Amino acid sequence: MKSGNILLSLFFMLAVAGCGGGGSSSSTSANTTTASTTSPTSSISTTTTSVQAAINVLPITVNGAVCNAYQNEPCVDVTVCTPGTSNCQTISGILLDTSSFGLRIFKQALNVPLKQVSTASGSLAECVTFADNTTKWGPVQTAGVILGNEPAVQVPVQVIDYSFSSEGAAVCYNAEKSPSDAGFNGILGIGAFIQDCGSTCASSAVGEYYSCNGATCLGTTVSTNNQVQNPVPFLPADNNGVIIQLPAVPAAGSVSLSGSVILGIGTQANNSPSGVTAYPLNSVGEFNTEFNNVLYSGSFIDTGSNGLFFPSPYNASSGPYAGLLQNCTGTSNPYWFCPTSTTSLSAVIFGAATNAIGTTLPFQIGNFESLTASSSNRVFNDIGGSPNAGGNVFDWGLPFFLGRSVYIGIYGKSSSLGNGPYFAY
Repeated sequence: MKSGNILLSLFFMLAVAGCGGGGSSSSTSANTTTASTTSPTSSISTTTTSVQAAINVLPITVNGAVCNAYQNEPCVDVTVCTPGTSNCQTISGILLDTSSFGLRIFKQALNVPLKQVSTASGSLAECVTFADNTTKWGPVQTAGVILGNEPAVQVPVQVIDYSFSSEGAAVCYNAEKSPSDAGFNGILGIGAFIQDCGSTCASSAVGEYYSCNGATCLGTTVSTNNQVQNPVPFLPADNNGVIIQLPAVPAAGSVSLSGSVILGIGTQANNSPSGVTAYPLNSVGEFNTEFNNVLYSGSFIDTGSNGLFFPSPYNASSGPYAGLLQNCTGTSNPYWFCPTSTTSLSAVIFGAATNAIGTTLPFQIGNFESLTASSSNRVFNDIGGSPNAGGNVFDWGLPFFLGRSVYIGIYGKSSSLGNGPYFAY
């Protein structure tokens, strides 16, 4: 996405209940090599960062030198290897996404060969749809994946390749073609589930996975073992969840910032939870938010969304609050909020469990056009918008994570905070 556009991460179009397993892990460490550049079509380099101090820490940069295509863009480095070998490549500019599952890499950024996942009649491919109506198309291949300094795990990943099979564009409408189209080299989905579709795609051909033979691609079922996998659950020890730690930013924003993904919850000295409240998630990773006397059951936390997104506040007697959170008037930013001054609001969040106790969560919305008029500041805690006319969705995007340690517990895994799926802060 280009600067100023709304970016929303993968929204759960398909049920993921029963995402319980699949894939295999490897404890073999791999030597890392560095890709010198990406394809000329990419504007994002693939250089390594410094070695992490702890084995289970994956550094995050938000709008750093490598990943800065739009506001509030969090990225990490991921090392991928030819399965079972030390032929590896560290790729930077990978968007960190807590509401999708699995690793997706643009072909132009990938320099090591991976192993194609086969079906009974051809090669497995996938079309995933994101909430901004873009899609990612390409084959499913097996890779050794290294997060931080953890051992490599071998999991299916998606290679984003618009040219894969001549039917690709037809079956996957509006597919992005290159890193420069998307603003990143790939996506690391480390949300609360293991597979990206689960039992739904295992039992039905629902238009997400395809079996391709030459130019022909037909919808297919796919076992959970062969679906694109979140690599975190396959780590030897730090596999029950993640902690996203990002510092706070001032009211006017920051040029960039650095933080961490800490792998595991209560598995190491650096990931023991203290003083946090856990909120259970439902079978599609959602919880409840009450805002302006409306209950939004489709609520989720998402580093991959670059703002707070929800329907404009509405008063039954007078209509929308024209003076409170009006949308921007500029033609390039019609879905962002542009209040006349920074507006303090609050919502109550509830876990998905029956009779859940709510917690009030204050937040602010500033004037998007005024905040982003600066040529230098790119990270903001108070940008938001209303990208659709309504719906029962409240998207707690990247601003929710600033100044917090946010825990995400993975389905089927337990910690002192409870059994996944949940989030906590």
